[in-house]
Amino acid sequence: MEAEIDLYELLSIERDASGDQIKKAYRKAALKYHPDKVPEEQRAESEVKFKEITQAYEILSDDQKRHLYDAHGMAAFDGSRGGPGGPEVDLNDILSQMFGFNMGGPGGPGGPRRPRRGPDEEQEYKVTLEELYKGKTVKFAANKQVVCGQCKGSGGKEKAKPTSCERCKGNGMVEAIRQIGPGMMRRETVLCDHCQGSGNFYKEKDRCKKCKGKRTVQEKKVLEIYIPRGSMQGERIVLEGEADQYPDQIPGDIVFTLVEEEHDTFSRLGNDLSAELNITLAESLTGFSRVVLKHLDGRGILIERPRGSILRPGECLKIEGEGMPMKRGEVKGDLYLLVKIQFPEDGWLKDDAAYEALQKMLPPPPAPIEAEEVDEVEYEDGADIEKASTQTPLTVEGALTNGLR
Repeated sequence: MEAEIDLYELLSIERDASGDQIKKAYRKAALKYHPDKVPEEQRAESEVKFKEITQAYEILSDDQKRHLYDAHGMAAFDGSRGGPGGPEVDLNDILSQMFGFNMGGPGGPGGPRRPRRGPDEEQEYKVTLEELYKGKTVKFAANKQVVCGQCKGSGGKEKAKPTSCERCKGNGMVEAIRQIGPGMMRRETVLCDHCQGSGNFYKEKDRCKKCKGKRTVQEKKVLEIYIPRGSMQGERIVLEGEADQYPDQIPGDIVFTLVEEEHDTFSRLGNDLSAELNITLAESLTGFSRVVLKHLDGRGILIERPRGSILRPGECLKIEGEGMPMKRGEVKGDLYLLVKIQFPEDGWLKDDAAYEALQKMLPPPPAPIEAEEVDEVEYEDGADIEKASTQTPLTVEGALTNGLR
């Protein structure tokens, strides 16, 4: 079996090295093993070494990951173990993923524990169409739960010895009954609230002064999310490992789902945009040259229509390359403008001369339609309406009888 690489030896630093010492060691090693800095025949070997030192820096520069590495080695980050026969199936991994608790290593309860992954935090993030068009970087302060840096997540003072938790018998998990419906109960395995899942318990005088034995503290951290231009509704922006931290767990991710707000002018159709083109009746008949819209980045959209080009209500103009930007390259979608003509109000012409002048300028109406003459309907004179109204009405039976005669 291949021996596990010591990350501290890889960066040539001591196990108690500070963050600045780790950063300096990484820069020195990265410069030494960068593939572009070595001869061609050494490039393949250098690439492997460069990846190893980069991984070492990513783990040791993060307090939580460094704590996990110090406690569990690379098993805290590798997805497989075992020899050439393939990865070893660990019952603890299966139970951790299915039920969220840890039963210990191959030796059963009390054996070496592999840290499970903490839960993700998901939330919606509203963005305007302008922000999706131009892209956006957002910095915000978040109150996070982090592993106590003073006790490294143990919950006790330095050199203090914990005692096994009596409630969970050192397992960190206890059985609980939860009601899931009227008359329906379910047995669950949950974290022990007495030892916070550690399996150990410190007396009050031996507890960490900073976290009071809770193993975690609240901390304000500045986070940053980058929304690439051209992003779409429903896309997910992931901040890896930035969710709340829990002892003996790899922190989950913060996941933002983009929600596009409705725009007053533009509508989005994939990578294309659409909007209304409001023009006057005169512009639709005589042409025009003017800025008709303000784009999402503040630019004006200029439309030029020469004389003789008539625009009719409902027509659609396509402007190539003025839609939403695509994430790769400088390519953009198209902009579609739906023509909407603003007709003048009644009585806008003030005298007969104006009407006559307009009629002469506009195309003449079509020829009148020739209709056929219809003969007048003849009516019978002398009909006695009163006599007709007093006649006995004909019943169905009578009509049948008359018809059979």
